[in-house]
Amino acid sequence: MDRNYLINFDTRQLPQEEWEYVIIGSGIAGLYSAYIASRYGGKAVVLTKRTVLDSNTSKAQGGIAVAIGTADSPDFHLEDTLVAGAGLCNYEAVKILVNEGPQRVAELINIGARFDQDNGRLLLGKEGAHSRNRILHAAGDATGAEIQRALTKQALNNPSIEVRESHFVVDLLIRENNCYGVLAYDTQSEQLKVFWSKAVILASGGVGQLYKHNTNPEVATGDGIAIAYRAGVEVMDMEFTQFHPTALNLPEAPRFLISEAARGEGAYLLNCHGDRFMTRYHQMAELAPRDIVVWAILQEMKETESSEVYLDLSRLGDEKIDRRFPNISSTCSFYGLDVKKEPIPVTPAAHYMMGGVKTNLYGETNISGLYACGEVACQGVHGANRLASNSLLEGIVFGQRIIERRLSISDPYRSIPLAQRFFYNEAIINEAIVNQKSNYEHLRHSIQSVMEMFVGPVRTSAGLLKALDIFENMENLGKNPPVKWDEMEVCNMLQVAQLITEAALMRTESRGGHFRQDFPDSLKRWRKHIILKRV
Repeated sequence: MDRNYLINFDTRQLPQEEWEYVIIGSGIAGLYSAYIASRYGGKAVVLTKRTVLDSNTSKAQGGIAVAIGTADSPDFHLEDTLVAGAGLCNYEAVKILVNEGPQRVAELINIGARFDQDNGRLLLGKEGAHSRNRILHAAGDATGAEIQRALTKQALNNPSIEVRESHFVVDLLIRENNCYGVLAYDTQSEQLKVFWSKAVILASGGVGQLYKHNTNPEVATGDGIAIAYRAGVEVMDMEFTQFHPTALNLPEAPRFLISEAARGEGAYLLNCHGDRFMTRYHQMAELAPRDIVVWAILQEMKETESSEVYLDLSRLGDEKIDRRFPNISSTCSFYGLDVKKEPIPVTPAAHYMMGGVKTNLYGETNISGLYACGEVACQGVHGANRLASNSLLEGIVFGQRIIERRLSISDPYRSIPLAQRFFYNEAIINEAIVNQKSNYEHLRHSIQSVMEMFVGPVRTSAGLLKALDIFENMENLGKNPPVKWDEMEVCNMLQVAQLITEAALMRTESRGGHFRQDFPDSLKRWRKHIILKRV
């Protein structure tokens, strides 16, 4: 992508607003940040490209990890996170996560999030790579939806928070290393708008839709990473894409997530012959870290010459399935599968981005006034492989730290002169290009297919180079500036796909969510991060 901005614009000709906080994204990280800002007297606008409920948060099943059990401690949680992170976690970031997490979760409960209880005692489940029961869950396997409900209700009834749905953020407005606001596109009125602020928070979520098979909602197209990178913001660890081991694998069904909590409750993984196999790959069997379970599943498929394995919930008993996994049970039933009697066909699918916009421990980027938290951000808390159910916790812990950091700055809400001008006017010289209409929907599907084929759970140098060549040709096809917001979305997908592929090619080893078939070992000299920045 050569352009500094996706489209031509002139801020002096556009509607303008000024806010203390402009927050991009309406998942847990964005809405919680807005809530904390309002608690300190700040006013925030939350921009979300579809509805307030469209986020990865609402799809989270398993729960939120927090060390509050009598047999648990932040130190145990710290150790489990570091082990899962495969040697690349930022120790200080993890320490912050596990120690500040309990207080943040208590705040969620105060807001109105209703987690499952037994006689007034919070129930704690167990998931892969956790040494203790520490997973809070809600409505069995609908934890994210419950958190989303509570935060959305709070935001929509808070006079200090305004949620603007159908607002696609096109680009950041940055000058002399300072972020002054964002250029957004109102998809309802089809009008560009400017939102000025000295505190812009990226909380736009992940990148799952870059892959044909994924567990993410349609909005997860990597927009936040793309707009940040275009603006000169550093991104880090982009090669570490997490593939969830168990996504529903039926021809007529989407890759619906089958929560890790199912294995935490005792479900077994079986190969096509009905044999349990995880005991042969790791001492924790089904509860091994996600990257190991994915690798084991792929090996088992290869050895048995099968395209799937199975997750057997039937051994849990009808009562536990009804109580703990009603969402999974009803979804499978819709597709004709009775999980109480039949094993679920599953396969790995793209799930989570460990990398993202590089930040420090306060959510600050290398651009003053620009912050990031949640899945779009990378401060090193997940390392090369995220520990199950740490993602929701990350959003609230570092969202809180951003607001507190902002308030420590003298005159944090210094007014921005609305008359200042940002503009971009790229002249297209080639008339043939002007008259050529790019097929952005075709580009979208092509990106997903290429990522699936060459930048999936198993990677090679030849495949990655092939992917980069294809993406470069796609850039030429997309030289016509996008007009509609969904075309801009495809441009963002292409940008992020290139970043992931480039980083994956650079890391000549295998670690966590990044497996190179041509470099299968983890190497001590690669215990470092890859940081990419546009020049």
